[in-house]
Order: sequence, then structure tokens, then C-alpha cells
Amino acid sequence: MEITEKAPAKINLGLDVISKRTDGYHELDMIMASVDLSDRITVRELPDSSDIKLQSNSSFVPLNKKNHVYKAAALIKKRFHIETGVAIYIDKKIPVAAGLAGGSSDAAATLRALNQLWQLGLSLAELAKLGEEIGSDVPYCVYGQTARVTGRGEHVKPITNTKKPWVILVKPAFGVSTPDIFRHVDLATITHPDIDTLEAAVVNADVDKVLQNLGNSLEDVTLDKHPLISKIKSHLTARGADAVLMSGSGPTVFALCHQEKKAHRICDSIKGFCNEVYLVRML
Repeated sequence: MEITEKAPAKINLGLDVISKRTDGYHELDMIMASVDLSDRITVRELPDSSDIKLQSNSSFVPLNKKNHVYKAAALIKKRFHIETGVAIYIDKKIPVAAGLAGGSSDAAATLRALNQLWQLGLSLAELAKLGEEIGSDVPYCVYGQTARVTGRGEHVKPITNTKKPWVILVKPAFGVSTPDIFRHVDLATITHPDIDTLEAAVVNADVDKVLQNLGNSLEDVTLDKHPLISKIKSHLTARGADAVLMSGSGPTVFALCHQEKKAHRICDSIKGFCNEVYLVRML
């Protein structure tokens, strides 16, 4: 039997870095939303083996223990004493090292798929708790909807989001190391978006207030290292995007558009600027 799960990318409508924690991580407060750019994870049991075997259509994906997918499968096998092996295929569409949580979403999809394959009967909350052991974004990705996310990522509160604008994702031709960006965070100088106001605006479907309150504490840190991101933002803004922001630690920039024709026009205009451009909808 095979099980296939979608692993959607995420964007950060709001990301506030509040403080440095005693465990070395940062205390965060975020509004995260999934978009319909997705990887697909397919799992198949290997009854004559106890191995975890990874395959992918992407040469950028490590097919070993470093992969979050492998970590998810190994954790499930160990925690629930599963002796049979599993073959996992990663159909990769989300850019890597892009600030879109592709690896975390793949791990979350693996947890959901193996929960079905091995009939473990775990709830999403239980899968999210397992996800904490794999990576900070994995608990959110288990749910895969708009949510307020706090702590280092382990506290996930799904929220209602009825507005689903067009989203233009622009990924420059380089990756960004999230740990490196956090190492350069100066809590005294970074911006702090108003996440309370942003959450209320999302829940109340107040489009203008959502657009006014988007923000990312990490953006200035990454922009200082990669000026091209500023140029991408300026291009998207000049072409009429409703709002423009960097996602996560970057380098992907997203633009929100509520008019389909405008979204297509802006998307076409940026394709000569960067090779990796995607026009998607918020889920």
C-alpha cells in the first residue's frame, strides 16, 4: 500500500523575534499561512527490510539521515517499535533553503503519511508534538493552515482565514542559513510587528489592516547580507503589488495581490529578474 501526502510551503505574514531563550533558540510570535506550492511525499512499506530508503526527483535533497523526512520516519519507527522498513519518495517542488519551510513540511507530511500507513491513530496534536523533536517549523506544518505560532514554534493555534489572495513567490538564486541569520539578530534594533493586530485583522477579514500590519523581524538582518532582496521587493512594489515581504529568514520574497490579472502581470514582469518565480494561492 502507498500513501501520498501533500507538503505545502508556508509564508510568514508576521514574524516577531521577542527574546533569546535559555535553550539557545529565540522566542517567536508569528502568523503563518500555507500556500499551494507543494511537495508530495509518498510512503510505501518494505516488509522484507527494516531500512528507511529515500528517493527524490531533486539533486538538492540529501537522501540520508540529515534529511528531516528521514528523521521523521526514524522517530516514528523508534517511538512505536515499528520493525518493518519504508521507502519514501520526495517529489520536490518547493525551493530549498528558501524560507518556505519545505524541509519541515516534508517531515510533517511524512508523519501524517506514516500515521496512516501503520494505522497509529495519532491526532494532529500528537503528530505536532512529535514534530517538535525534528524542527521548529514542523509542528505548524503538521496542521498546514493559517495559524498563530509561538514559543520556538511548538505552540500552534489555527485561526480562521477567509481571504485567499494570489501570492507571487520570488526565490533568488542563493540560499540562506536560518541559524546564521538568527546569530546576527540584535533584539534592540530589529523591528517588531504587531502580531496581535495582525491576527485580529486576519480573523476579521480586514484586508487593509492585514496589509498594513505585515512584518518580519528578520527581514533587515537578511537584507543587510543580501541587497538583491531589496531590489526584488522594490520591483514588486513598483509593479503594483498590494504588499511585499520576505518570508522567514529568506531569501524568498512574496507579494500579495487580490486581483488575478494584476497578479499575473506582476508575475510575468519579475520572471526576467529571477528564474524561480511561482504564482500560487493562499490555502
